[in-house]
Amino acid sequence: MTDTLTQAAFLDAVAFNADGLVPVIAQSDATGQVLMMAWMNRDTLATTLASGEATYWSRSRGKVWRKGESSGHTQRVVSAHLDCDGDTVLLKVDQMGPACHTGAPSCFFRKLA
Repeated sequence: MTDTLTQAAFLDAVAFNADGLVPVIAQSDATGQVLMMAWMNRDTLATTLASGEATYWSRSRGKVWRKGESSGHTQRVVSAHLDCDGDTVLLKVDQMGPACHTGAPSCFFRKLA
């Protein structure tokens, strides 16, 4: 089952937490690899949906962060999905360059032995 929502309905369906944020998983549309997890507020999610370029909220810097603004490693949004509870967003993206600030293709490069 798939529900298709307008951008406005998608935004209205998001259950932002007490800080006004929602966790966002970025996944490679091409490979299915999970690339990273970050946070968005309503404004950065609206910007992302309207522009097609992933734009996050940096909790550590307390400001808007467009993925790749300094590194050039941008994320073009192919599709956006909302989980059944509305409290997690999944972005399927075309990743340009590595997703992780360490230079790794994905932020999830460490695993339990």
